[in-house]
Amino acid sequence: MKRHLLSCALAALALMSAMPAQASADLAKSKNCLACHAADKKLIGPSYKDVAAKYASDKDAPAKLAKKIREGGVGIWGQIPMPANPQVNPDEALSLAKWILGTK
Repeated sequence: MKRHLLSCALAALALMSAMPAQASADLAKSKNCLACHAADKKLIGPSYKDVAAKYASDKDAPAKLAKKIREGGVGIWGQIPMPANPQVNPDEALSLAKWILGTK
């Protein structure tokens, strides 16, 4: 019985740890992020892998990227501006930033 309970708990934990990644991918799609970005190749904006690599050693990266997602900007990746995305609330922006930074 204990073995079965442990197996169920481990399965549930594995499922929960996979959900945020999928949830963030779905969030990126629903907020139109994928119109300009892809996981592994440059489109209009940089790939998520390139963003994650650029900010890998920056402890403030989640907050910086969340702000960039909401407010937009230009100059970090060239002269094509990233438009502001006010439809993304602060919690969603932080979730997206953490998801992007976890892209390998």
